[in-house]
Amino acid sequence: MEVLLSPVILFFVLGVLAAAARSDLAIPEPIAKGMALYLMAAIGLKGGVQVAESGFSPLMASAAIAGLVLSCLVPVGAFLLLRGLGRLPRLDAAAVAAHYGSVSVVTFVAGSEMLAAAGMAPAGFMVAVLALMETPAIIVGLLLARGVRAGDTHERRELLRETLLNGTVVLLLGSFVIGLIVGKKGFASVAPVFDSGFRGVLCLFLLDMGLVAIRRLRETRALTIRLAGLAVLLPVLNGTLGTLLGHLIGLDAGSAAGLGILAASASYIAVPAAMRLALPQADAGLSLAMSLAVTFPFNIAIGIPAVSALARWLSP
Repeated sequence: MEVLLSPVILFFVLGVLAAAARSDLAIPEPIAKGMALYLMAAIGLKGGVQVAESGFSPLMASAAIAGLVLSCLVPVGAFLLLRGLGRLPRLDAAAVAAHYGSVSVVTFVAGSEMLAAAGMAPAGFMVAVLALMETPAIIVGLLLARGVRAGDTHERRELLRETLLNGTVVLLLGSFVIGLIVGKKGFASVAPVFDSGFRGVLCLFLLDMGLVAIRRLRETRALTIRLAGLAVLLPVLNGTLGTLLGHLIGLDAGSAAGLGILAASASYIAVPAAMRLALPQADAGLSLAMSLAVTFPFNIAIGIPAVSALARWLSP
């Protein structure tokens, strides 16, 4: 209950209620993008600083491998469910599956804050795991769709460039490396900006996400009850799998929950850009409606607390 009544959650609820009531409340797009850049830079920096303090370890390598495995397997399971229960055409099922195999930075950031408030902060190296999990699902999604022809070298090269140089990946990994280099002492000089103001900016960003989620849901007509149900079922299954895997490889409760949150999240920033390039025939509105308008609010309100409770229950 304490997690659900945190300022982060309540600001998201405020955005949802304002959009549902058709209020004209809005955060200008440039400001929303600026807040997103700030959050990614802050989480990357703090993660790098934590790893600089603790050092590299076999556990970090295990977490990275687990994240890569999840990012490859989750879209396959999602694709089968979307084709079978969701009755989606192959292209749409593959595009949506790629969204669910990749990760949401904002969901992870919000989850990390909730875990930290509960005394279960994930290890700093989970930021690197997050960055590693963004790309493989896109490749798996394309293989499932058979959308990139074997002989189309230019298209494959362009997709690879778009994926590896995606702004989210570059900023996360870049700020993580900077945190590694400067360490705790170097971070102290910028801590008032990247640490003290972090939660306030996150509250405002989630206010905007609440507004966007409801307005996106209102706009789409392709989201059926069956697909909305899958948009809830997928994070439950994936979050449980990620948390169990984190526990099995020896992660602490907070880091296992962090891996579960990553597995349960669904991308609505990096993957839509890649799918627009590689699978332009797929229904982009449907993918965003499921990942942003259904899965994201579910994770914020229910999924993250549930994953946290599971990780705490599993820990000795």
